[in-house]
Amino acid sequence: MGSGNAIRGSRVGAGPMGEAERGEAAPRVRVSFWCANMHETRPSFASDAAVPEYWDCPRCGLPAGQDESAPPAPPRNEPYKTHLAYVKERRSDTDGAAILAEALERLRSNNRTPW
Repeated sequence: MGSGNAIRGSRVGAGPMGEAERGEAAPRVRVSFWCANMHETRPSFASDAAVPEYWDCPRCGLPAGQDESAPPAPPRNEPYKTHLAYVKERRSDTDGAAILAEALERLRSNNRTPW
């Protein structure tokens, strides 16, 4: 015997059941993207939308492109550089010593003036 439930296959609070109530879905197109690890991702886009050149791979996070034979290269991760590291790239130790000596001399000459 049945349980007496008149509404089967639905739950309380369920929304409308079909496209007539929701309206028709926009036409879609699925595009394949491949990352450097050869993972394929197939997001769907509206048929009239512009498809991006790159897409982030949901499995590994690398950028993915539409060309399976030549996926984009992984980005280079450069270590964090301090301000001093950038200065040392532009100046040699002798340049730094000369600039320091000049700045110290300027400070010393400013302190000699009587008040």
